[in-house]
Amino acid sequence: MLPTEKETIVYEHPLNEKMRTFLRLEHLFNQVNHHLGRTDVWGSRATIDCLLDMMSIFAKAEIKAGLIKELDRHREKLAKIRQSPGVDTQRLDQILEELGKSNTELHGISGQIAQGLRSNEFLKNILQRNSIPGGSCAFDLPLYHYWLERPHETRQAELGTWLATMDPIQHAVTLILSLVRGSTRPTQERADGGFFQRSLDPQTPVQLIQVGLPRGTPLFAEISGGKHRFTIRFLQPLEAERPVQTREDVSFSLNTCIL
Repeated sequence: MLPTEKETIVYEHPLNEKMRTFLRLEHLFNQVNHHLGRTDVWGSRATIDCLLDMMSIFAKAEIKAGLIKELDRHREKLAKIRQSPGVDTQRLDQILEELGKSNTELHGISGQIAQGLRSNEFLKNILQRNSIPGGSCAFDLPLYHYWLERPHETRQAELGTWLATMDPIQHAVTLILSLVRGSTRPTQERADGGFFQRSLDPQTPVQLIQVGLPRGTPLFAEISGGKHRFTIRFLQPLEAERPVQTREDVSFSLNTCIL
C-alpha cells in the first residue's frame, strides 16, 4: 500500500524545458498567493519580487504560444479516449471544457504576456536595482519606499491589478500540471544501495518524474535525466559537508508522468 500524500515528501524533476518553465511559474504563483494576503511591508516586497521574477521569465520565453500548444495537445489526447470503455465521460467533458476556456483566455491576451508591466516605469526601476544585492532599499529607490508606506489597501489594490493580467497564465499552468501529475499512478520501487535508474521510450515522452519518500526519512532524492533515461540517487545531508549517497536500499514511490 502506497503512503498518502500527507505522509510523503514528493521530489519532482521535469524532463523537458517547457515543464521546467511551468514548474518555476507555479512556484512563483504559489509564493504570490502566500504573500499577497499579508498586510505588512515585507509581504508587499515579497509579492513584488515574485512579480518581477515572472516578468523576467515572460521576457525570455514564448510562454503564451507554449501554453496554447500544450492545451491543444491535452485536448486532442483526451478527446481520443472519450469513447474508451470505463471512461468517466462527465468528468472528461468538464476537463475538456476547462481546457477550452483556458485556451480562449490565452488567445484573449493581446501582444506579449505582461507587456504593459514591462513598460511600467515604477516596476522597471525596481527590476533594474534588484540585480544589486540589497539594491531595493529605501535610499536606492525612494519612490518604492514611498509606495511601501502607503496604506495596505492601496498597495493591495495595485498589486491585484498587476497580477490580474497573469490570471490566464496561472489558470493554464495549474490545469496542465494537474493533468500531467494525475496522468499515471505511482508504483512502489526500490533503489539498491541508494541508486535507481530506468530507461525511457523516446516514442512515449515522459514529462515529469515524481519520487515520494515517507516523512521522517533522513534522505532526500536527487533526480537527473532526459528523454532516454533518468537516474535517482538518495542522499544523506551532512552538516557543513557535501551530501553522500546512502549505501542502504531505499523503498520509494515513483510516478513517471507521461500525458
